[in-house]
Amino acid sequence: MTARIIDGKATAANLRQDVAGAVATLKADHGITPGLAVVLVGEDPASTVYVRNKHRQTLEAGMNSFEHRLDASVSQDKLLDLINTLNADPAVNGILVQLPLPDHIDPAAVIDTIEPAKDVDGFHVVNAGRLATGLPAMVPCTPVGCIILAKQVHADMTGLNAVVVGRSNIVGKPVAQLLLNENCTVTIAHSRTRDLAGVCRSADVLIAAVGRPEMIKGDWIKPGATVIDVGINRIPKDDGKTRLVGDVAYDEALEIAGAITPVPGGVGPMTIACLLRSTVEATCRQNGLEPML
Repeated sequence: MTARIIDGKATAANLRQDVAGAVATLKADHGITPGLAVVLVGEDPASTVYVRNKHRQTLEAGMNSFEHRLDASVSQDKLLDLINTLNADPAVNGILVQLPLPDHIDPAAVIDTIEPAKDVDGFHVVNAGRLATGLPAMVPCTPVGCIILAKQVHADMTGLNAVVVGRSNIVGKPVAQLLLNENCTVTIAHSRTRDLAGVCRSADVLIAAVGRPEMIKGDWIKPGATVIDVGINRIPKDDGKTRLVGDVAYDEALEIAGAITPVPGGVGPMTIACLLRSTVEATCRQNGLEPML
């Protein structure tokens, strides 16, 4: 048996189309154009490419894109002043500060300064708490993308055993909360879990978000399980170049899983699409409108 490939690129493209339709409706019916502000500190190459892609896709969806590029030496106070300005700007519905930040800036202080209603990354403690207690919240984009992809295989996830490998605030913990909201039975595992392979084999849905290349082997996977691989790891090739791999040994898993996301082309493309979705969601909430997506 060869697993079904869950196409994140196609799913993200469809979601961006839905976002563009919602934006057009907001403009036509309410005179509102959603606005996303992205703040980049320094010149990290990966972050620079990511911010450029966010800017392009935001504009393609019909939204306003506000880019703020700051020198790596900018003071924390100056960065927080900018965030407070964006908090007060009615044209800005979503604020995202690109991580990682330079060492002299405390990311927790930065996230805490963002107005929770504009926190489209879903990292603020208010949003984390609301998600944990079942209240409406802005939710981190990658976990939302994971659930959308998993539901392509399982329209109703009620009663499924879900295992999340990884306990970060960015992916592991929020995706576990979202799986609970889907009525799954959820286990959060990590590098110190006893018999991690055995825990993984219990999963009907396995979310790999541990950040270790190809750590999860094919024989760790329950036959027919759905595997969502969040990992993006760059490893060397024999020719001196590098290639991207996930946290799952893909070729091995392909022969055992029922469905699997590839790396690249799986979860990755969903992150920006879900960011655009979150910006529309934030815009609707801020204007007292029903959700459109």
